[in-house]
Amino acid sequence: MNIYVGNLNYKVREDDLERVISEFGEVESVKVIKDRETGRSKGFAFVEMPDEKAAQAVIEELNGKDLDGRTMVVKEARPKD
Repeated sequence: MNIYVGNLNYKVREDDLERVISEFGEVESVKVIKDRETGRSKGFAFVEMPDEKAAQAVIEELNGKDLDGRTMVVKEARPKD
């Protein structure tokens, strides 16, 4: 399952996010989206997890929780149209 994680502190790195999410299960990949010109985080990321149940647990447990002073928005990522 692909998970959207939004409203992240701009200082959050991919390994920080992976550490938090891996408590729920195996993480295939973490991609913090960055601005092409500045290289700065845009404040959101996508996380892929092979286990659907673990991914659902991440969404239920982490949505609305604080990470580095920001309240995360965690939900299933929708495919691009």
